[in-house]
This record gives sequence, C-alpha cells and structure tokens, in this order.
Amino acid sequence: MPLYRDYSDDKATILVWKHDEKEELNQETLVEEENYEKIKEYHPTKLKELLLIRKILKTVLPGHKILYDGRTPYLEPNDFEISITHSFPFAAMAFSKHKIGIDMEPFNSKILKIQNKFLYPDQAEFIEKGREVAYLTVIWSLKESLYKIHHSNYWSLKKHYEVKPFDLDFPFNILCRVHDERVSDLFKARVEFFDNYCFTIVD
Repeated sequence: MPLYRDYSDDKATILVWKHDEKEELNQETLVEEENYEKIKEYHPTKLKELLLIRKILKTVLPGHKILYDGRTPYLEPNDFEISITHSFPFAAMAFSKHKIGIDMEPFNSKILKIQNKFLYPDQAEFIEKGREVAYLTVIWSLKESLYKIHHSNYWSLKKHYEVKPFDLDFPFNILCRVHDERVSDLFKARVEFFDNYCFTIVD
C-alpha cells in the first residue's frame, strides 16, 4: 500500500499516497461508470493521479463513489465532505463531517514572478528575507485550500482570500479569511512539509 503520510486528527482522515510502479491501478475497477467520458482524454499522468485518489477512496470508504458537481468532487453516498489534491507522484484526500480543504504545492522559484497575481504587497510584509519562495508557496497553497471550502465564481485569490501573518517555523493555527462586502469568515489552517512540497489543511 503506497501510504506516504497520514495527517489525520480527531476532525478528519487525511491521507497522502505516493505512486508505486508495482501497485496495480486498474482503470476498469477504480473509475466510476459516471466518469468514463470525463477521463477519456486525460493525459496519462493526470489519469494516474485520478486512479491514486480512487485507491485512497477504496481503502477508506470502499462502498462510495466520487462524482462531480461541475468541477467540484463530492461523495456518493454524500455522508462525508471531501477534498482532493494531487501533484504526481503524490495524491491526497481528506474526509470529514465538516467542510475541509487540502492542497499540495512543490517549492519552485517561479512563484516569485507571479506573486502579484495572488498577494497584495502590504500582505507580504511579514515574509522573511531569503525565504520568500517558501512563504509564497505556503500562502498560495493556503488560498487554494480555502477556495476548495469557500468559493464563488466572482471571487479572486488576491482580493477575497487573506492569509494572516505567520511564522514558517511554527505553521500551525494559521488564521485565514474569506471576505467580500457581505462575507467575512475566519478559518484556522496548518502546514506540513515533505520532500520538496508543502501540504496545507484548512478546516
């Protein structure tokens, strides 16, 4: 079994799996009939990510299926909230009775060039010199996790999702906010690290 990390707590089951060439990923037995058309044109790597997610599901809830409302995945039977993320060779899934969002991102210096797309300058003042790539990647990932549990078609990651100042060396109980003219909802998040990735959990 390619379980790589288990970040479960008393609120959620949160599992990270890593692809193993020795493990069988049988498309016919893993993919739901309702999703056959959806995956027909998938790139082989993207298909492996999807199959890894199904392996996690079959291990935790073998009688359930993943279906989609637009691009949003949900369980059938719909008795748990879920969140999914993948970046080959890793895939992760969270199960909870409450809304939850997870995301994983590799650390890459390219994020320095796009930070103005998801972060206002005055919201980056707490970032430590020399650790900009790490901080920016975590902020981006936190906003992606937030988006998965609280989103709207007209919201932007830059304008409507805020990550409060935090210390990268103690990345727990990080405060995050989703807001517009009518909404202001506060969430707590945590960050985990493995290989060259950050993994964010918002619930």
